Amino acid sequence: MGNETKETKAPRQGLVPNIISGLATGLFSIPEGMAYAQLAGVNPVYGLYSGIVATIVASMTTGTILMMSTLTSAIALATGSVMQSANVQSSQMPAALFTITFLVGAIMFVLGLARLGGIVNFVSNAVMTGFVAGASWLIITGQEHHLTGYAPQGANQIEKSINWLQNINQWDKTTVVVSIAVIVFMVVLKRIRPLEKFAPIIVLLVATVVVNLLKIQTELVGDIATIPNSLPSFMLPNFSLIPQLALGSISVALVALAQGAGISTAVPNPDGSKASQSRDFLGEGLGNLAGSFFQSMGTGGSLSRTGISTGAGANSRLGGVFAGLWLGLILLLFGSQAEKVPLAVIGGMLVVIGVELIMARVPSARLVFSTRAWGSIAAMTITFVSAVFIPLQYTIFLGAALSLGLYLVASSQKARVQQAVRLEDGGWEMREPAKALKSNAVNIFVIQGLDFFAEVPTLEGQIPAAHGATAASNAVVALVLRDMQKITSTAIRWLERYAKDLKANDCLLILADVNPMVVDVMKKSGLLDVIGEQNVFPATPRVLEAEQHAWEAAQQWLKQRPSAADADGS
Repeated sequence: MGNETKETKAPRQGLVPNIISGLATGLFSIPEGMAYAQLAGVNPVYGLYSGIVATIVASMTTGTILMMSTLTSAIALATGSVMQSANVQSSQMPAALFTITFLVGAIMFVLGLARLGGIVNFVSNAVMTGFVAGASWLIITGQEHHLTGYAPQGANQIEKSINWLQNINQWDKTTVVVSIAVIVFMVVLKRIRPLEKFAPIIVLLVATVVVNLLKIQTELVGDIATIPNSLPSFMLPNFSLIPQLALGSISVALVALAQGAGISTAVPNPDGSKASQSRDFLGEGLGNLAGSFFQSMGTGGSLSRTGISTGAGANSRLGGVFAGLWLGLILLLFGSQAEKVPLAVIGGMLVVIGVELIMARVPSARLVFSTRAWGSIAAMTITFVSAVFIPLQYTIFLGAALSLGLYLVASSQKARVQQAVRLEDGGWEMREPAKALKSNAVNIFVIQGLDFFAEVPTLEGQIPAAHGATAASNAVVALVLRDMQKITSTAIRWLERYAKDLKANDCLLILADVNPMVVDVMKKSGLLDVIGEQNVFPATPRVLEAEQHAWEAAQQWLKQRPSAADADGS
């Protein structure tokens, strides 16, 4: 305990640390907010507005007290993909953007209300690694226009990159120089530990000042958008677009929820309370619902932004509240100055961010390959490749389907059967199941699994059949079901068939150590009428008590049979 006290620095308490951390986080939201809005192809001001109302509301309502819910690169890319796939017209903007935010919030809120926080656990590490790597590649290659001043043409990003390289003579040399300088400057700052976290802010400020002071001719944010000195005004989403945007919004919500899933583990609640993913869903959903009426893009839990907040001293929900308030104040006083930011600066920053995201996933990719689980390797590869060639929203659905497929395959293969053999000294030994049942004996099989319907065929193949070449006569088959927490209709039908097959050969089926709730389902389904209620032994608090009772009942049954003298009880 003494060492722990020395090594652990207690967090600062009170209001002041939250005010300071809010300022740091608010400042950090400026370069990233503008950059991520550019990824979605919308006015950078909406990226800035995403860190105000949505962040404040989510900070006050999520289960993870210190979670920062804001716009992320993946959410921005997914949002841009949804608008492109839905063929959103310029006349429908920006209301269509806020409609997506509203739908994302509604989806998150409903999932949280239904206590489905665990749904994100079904997105495998392999799929998430492939998705993040693919999205990061799109971030990098999507900056070709801003890095060089030349907008490439092509049906997909690969074709655009080829066209971009084929037209180097059309690159604007000044823009290229600015972009390279920004990338180098940001990489250098990232290597200076005290400045690492604030590198984007420093790069944005310094590069913008230099370009404007020296009157360097390069495209600015003001050339493509207007950013006023004001807070986001109230604006209704276009609810008539819901049918057009609903499916895509589900993909955005899935991305946002999956990204924020690990925050509760990485940043425990300072008051010691346990965070709930379902409560996080509710909070993030409420943040988006509120933000959709104040010109916000979709938001979700951001581990990097949460790290900035806690690193700067946040110790309560007020850290996120002050982050939104500070950002609002800065935009109210200096918002129009953002129009002077060169697009080459944003492009250069996004390239560095994209590379960092890929490098952060390299250990996960190595881990996937090291497992030699070809299903996971294939899922990761397919998700990455699809992100490059098809709209990102469909990649999200594909990744979710692959994760579900991996889970179903793994679930169907976890079932296992072992045979318990009684030794001469009265002990028991676990062995692989025999190929055939033994006549005039008690055949005991311990079943692991059977909760999932797809496990039934696997288990059926491991237990000797009650008819045909493996059949026996005058035998007892005892199935120990101590690991079964629930029973499916598929399992009930199989047990019915097995009991009837055994009975046809003058054999008996006994079930031991059965969960009382499972016994109740068996009774209601009529299975106990087939097996015989006296042949089912519910689990008890005492270890192996149900198995002992089942063994004694089996021995008694054998003694009553005509060939009891031949029974050896093995």
